[in-house]
Amino acid sequence: MSLIFIVSISIFVITFGLILTERFHRTIIGLAGAILMVLAGNMFEFYDSKEVVEAIDFNTLGLLFGMMVIVAILEKTGFFEYLAILVAKKTKGKPWALVVALGTLTTLLSLILDNVTTIILIVPVTIIITQLLKINPTPILMAEALLSDTGGVATLVGDPPNIMIGSAANFSFNDFLIHSMPVVIVAWFATLITLKFIYKKELKEVPQNIDQLMAMNEKEAITDPVTVRKILYVLSFVVLLFLLHSKLHLMPSMVALIGAFLALWVVSAKKDPQKILEKVELSVLLFFGSLFVIVGGLENAGVLEHLANLITSGVEDNLLLTAIIVLWSSAILSAIVDNIPLTVAMIPIISYLETQGVAVGILWWALVFGVGFGGNGSPIGSTANVIVVSKSEQTDTPITFKTWFKAGASVMFVTLTVATLAIVLFKEMFT
Repeated sequence: MSLIFIVSISIFVITFGLILTERFHRTIIGLAGAILMVLAGNMFEFYDSKEVVEAIDFNTLGLLFGMMVIVAILEKTGFFEYLAILVAKKTKGKPWALVVALGTLTTLLSLILDNVTTIILIVPVTIIITQLLKINPTPILMAEALLSDTGGVATLVGDPPNIMIGSAANFSFNDFLIHSMPVVIVAWFATLITLKFIYKKELKEVPQNIDQLMAMNEKEAITDPVTVRKILYVLSFVVLLFLLHSKLHLMPSMVALIGAFLALWVVSAKKDPQKILEKVELSVLLFFGSLFVIVGGLENAGVLEHLANLITSGVEDNLLLTAIIVLWSSAILSAIVDNIPLTVAMIPIISYLETQGVAVGILWWALVFGVGFGGNGSPIGSTANVIVVSKSEQTDTPITFKTWFKAGASVMFVTLTVATLAIVLFKEMFT
């Protein structure tokens, strides 16, 4: 093994190891790792400035930034709270109906918007409603977390790994609707059935104070109806552009940036764009950029090519088996580590296999389902999960690791089984 291999792998392993410890902010560790990789690349002449820039996926960063701007404007209007109260009233306080209704709401919002923001804004309202009705909030909170993670797998913009995989594999918004959406729909119903079985005792509780729930005025939650109306128009236009972007020859990032521009423009008379942009999570964008630089260093050092060569023969012998291995291994890893670094590390390997003539389409979709569904397996599997667990501590029934594992691991297994069957039965569609 050459010195370049040892240095680049060491930087990668140490950086990702420190990220997993969570002792320091992941953006700081990511930037440090990226800087070390660039310095090592210059010193050992395997990674120059041009290659560093080429390693950064600006399509992914642009798409993330554009959607962040739209969400930053919408989240302060009370729109999410309005929807939660409206949906809850339709259920008349019945526990199972609340699970289905609020779970569906978070799923639909997570198809287009950041599911972390959705969870942050929906969960507090859910807790208030369950406390009012004097019912156990755990089934509803778990449904919101698990179904938001599951729903995010369905679209190009539903989950950050989808954005990265879509950019690397050149998948369009419609590709996700055709290939991923049907699988997610089946997985979504399977998740609900699983939750109903697991929480059959809790869902038999008789709600109280239903009259107080019905008396809640959802319209009072809206703090800025004019902005809500304008941003919903913009969001509808953005969705339309996403559906047509391949025919219009627009990159997904350009669609999101057009949406960000329109959103800032239509609210500029009432809101300072500078204050809106301050809400954009720059740390997330820097973290993504750092990971691209680090993995780019591994790629230029030849590490990923070497790793890909080791598995090429196995892939050629049985592509379907390889896809299933990618699906389940990435899911298990996503349950215990952040799925974003995992995705960034996997993308160049699959991309290299494609240059060797391997039909990697099925591997891309296996990765989409694996990192997407795998996050449900543990309370640390996604940021949304962590938020739900944290918020549940405000209730009389906080969600513990054991509580989560009972439902989350079951849902992960069920949804991965659905994905496995889809890949096996419809292999040609995914290839």
